[in-house]
Amino acid sequence: MQTIDALLRESPAFACLAAPQLEVVAGCASNAHFEADDVLVRQGDPADTFYLVRHGSVALETFVPPRGSLLIETVEEGEVIGWSWLFPPYQWHFDARALTPVRATAFDGACLRGKFDADPALGYALMSCFARIMIERLESTRLRLLDVYGDVGAR
Repeated sequence: MQTIDALLRESPAFACLAAPQLEVVAGCASNAHFEADDVLVRQGDPADTFYLVRHGSVALETFVPPRGSLLIETVEEGEVIGWSWLFPPYQWHFDARALTPVRATAFDGACLRGKFDADPALGYALMSCFARIMIERLESTRLRLLDVYGDVGAR
């Protein structure tokens, strides 16, 4: 069985971290398991954790009255769920629900923020990793919106 820091070394999401930084981040992590339809996070709840999906699929959803839950994105193996733990007021902005059985690595956000206070270079490095992830997600969302709304002038 691999250690958490070995798993992180293999993850593209953490590629911007040096080996000693990965060890520190791994110290704030634990293994997590979810069954299909389990809720990992709920919109409005405190965001004190984020996840690296190691196996399975997770739906990111938001509630839209009167339509109900609306799928934002599906997160797969190797991808990260959540960055709300980085920014006050540390609250989730969406729901995350397991579509299949999920194995993940859960990271304690408060633990990591404490490590950032002690080592700002670590905070900068991990923020750089997450900035790349956020840009990719925003670009993906933009492309989906273009697909949904298409050329409004042509209608």
